[in-house]
Amino acid sequence: QVTLRAGAELDARRVNQHTLILRAACPGEDEVEEHLFVRVTAGHVLHCDTLFASAEGDVVQVLADVAPRTPLYVVLPQPLGGLTGFSSPSFLQFRLRNRNTPVTLTRQGLVLAPDNGFDPSKDTQTFPLDIEVMDRHGHNCSRALRVEVLPSRRPRVTFPEPHRAVTVTEAIGPWEVVTQVHARGDNVRYAILAPVAPALFTIDEVTGEIRSTRRLQAIRAHLLIRAYNALHPDDHATATVNVTVQGTDRLAPRCVPAIFVSQVPETMSPGSTLVTLRCTGSTSTDGCLHYALEGPPSSLSHFCMEGPQLKVNTTLDCDSEAMAALGFQFTATIVVTVGGQLRQSTRVPVLVTVTPVNEFRPACPSSASFTVPETAAFGSVVGRVAGTDRDYPQDSLEYSLEGGPGPAQPFSIDRHTGEHPAPSPAPATPMAPSGSQQLTPPTGEIRVVGPLDSQQHKSYRLAVRLTDTHNDLDPRRRQSRLCDVSVRLQAVPDQLPVCTPEVQELQITAGPPGSRQPVTRLVCHGGPDSAPLTYSIVGGNEDGRFRLEGSTLVYLPSGRAEPRPFVLLVEVWGGSGGRRRSSLVALVVHVTPWSTPVPASTSTQHTTLQKEPLVVLQTEAVWLPPAWFVAVLTTSGVLLLATLGCMARNLLCR
Repeated sequence: QVTLRAGAELDARRVNQHTLILRAACPGEDEVEEHLFVRVTAGHVLHCDTLFASAEGDVVQVLADVAPRTPLYVVLPQPLGGLTGFSSPSFLQFRLRNRNTPVTLTRQGLVLAPDNGFDPSKDTQTFPLDIEVMDRHGHNCSRALRVEVLPSRRPRVTFPEPHRAVTVTEAIGPWEVVTQVHARGDNVRYAILAPVAPALFTIDEVTGEIRSTRRLQAIRAHLLIRAYNALHPDDHATATVNVTVQGTDRLAPRCVPAIFVSQVPETMSPGSTLVTLRCTGSTSTDGCLHYALEGPPSSLSHFCMEGPQLKVNTTLDCDSEAMAALGFQFTATIVVTVGGQLRQSTRVPVLVTVTPVNEFRPACPSSASFTVPETAAFGSVVGRVAGTDRDYPQDSLEYSLEGGPGPAQPFSIDRHTGEHPAPSPAPATPMAPSGSQQLTPPTGEIRVVGPLDSQQHKSYRLAVRLTDTHNDLDPRRRQSRLCDVSVRLQAVPDQLPVCTPEVQELQITAGPPGSRQPVTRLVCHGGPDSAPLTYSIVGGNEDGRFRLEGSTLVYLPSGRAEPRPFVLLVEVWGGSGGRRRSSLVALVVHVTPWSTPVPASTSTQHTTLQKEPLVVLQTEAVWLPPAWFVAVLTTSGVLLLATLGCMARNLLCR
């Protein structure tokens, strides 16, 4: 007897035939071997896969405002998922094991939302489901499913103002707007719930405007308004509107003050009260006064009315160009009406001037490091320190150098650099009086005011003080800050003054005594960044016949008449500070005496002419080799002599 082993599973789709080898033997006989073929055919058997066998199951998340009987989940989508052995779900039955759940399960295996929808709760709702699938042979599988109902993302219908009291006069006519209600939400519609048959008022279901149906008389009416979502009527809210119709008063209210002019600082906090109007009307209308603010958008955004009180709505910041364009002034009008009727109104003009307050300290630049050559001339610009200030007018600063200029700090800073008057962009205000001029933001220029030497100082650290100006009505409230500035000296290679030519031979005729006679002008130049050159006679001018006027050599004639040559040495100095360098220029000047008329004479006079000295300049080229060259040459010569001696010895030996 051949039986199926316990726990074995047959799958015709994988293996449809099994071959068994059977052997049998009797005592004293040969063994017999036969083959048994077992064929496996497909049948309708229910098998549960891992999805059904999982204890956790699936999770479905839906919103609370999902429509009733909306399909939420399919147990067996086509083709059959998780079950094998069936080609159609008609052979299967679906059943919910748990009964305490609002969702339903159809015969086709669809999980549907409740017939009345889910409860629109603010919390997440969870419904665990135990679904059983059974075939007609009694085989079954179970699956766990958890339905999580999330709060609706759709905003609920609510009234920001659930209670409202409206007062109107009996002069209002038919179909005039009494008031308007507003509810938040989607697809909002409005309806009057009470009174059930309103005879005096009607409401626009879209806009929420409540209008009168006829001319009203002195009455009091209580309306119950309902707002609802047109697509979800169960989402609704209610509000009450009390309408009071009073008799007509033809006198406008009287207010104190009749004109309001004020000056406030920019630091006044929002919610502060500027003025409280004291307005009176007739006895019957004192409690029905309405206050409204009219004016430019800038005024309406910065101020508001709370009953008879004018209050600051937002910050009054003066540190902006937009506020400067307004002239730091706001104009508006407070309209006081009786029962909201403009026919009985009083207007109170308002002028508010905002004064600046010095709130912020000046700020140092992010980087203040400069480099200047050590040959920079007096007054040269090293760099600009651009401080900032957030108070208006922005970057209005004064600059000063701590310690001042001196030998240890050969620099100065301009108090106001690059400032020029510019017309004020705003009308006359307390900060900028009429006819005044504003200054453009200055930047402090650092200049060289002393000698620089990189060998003595590689760099300088300067302390620059920034002080704000024109930022407050009280000059005692000025603020300042110290900024560190680094100035590095750039070394410049030494360069001697060069004169062309270096030797000159000149010949002049002396003029009359006491005159001034220019001889020549020296042409010399130093480095590109060097200081102006200076000239001095250092030799050959023992009797003081010559002097230098700048780079010009001047001869001063005397009464002596003999001709003679002068050999002058002129030293030309360049550079600045401790790095001055000089060059020499040789000048040979032949002076011919000035001649005067001599009367005729018969005597013969012998004059011995003195020979003029001749100066010969000869340049001799001399080559001075370095020490290492001499050593190498000597060593090479010794080696050469030794080699020649060895060769001669070998020849003699042969």
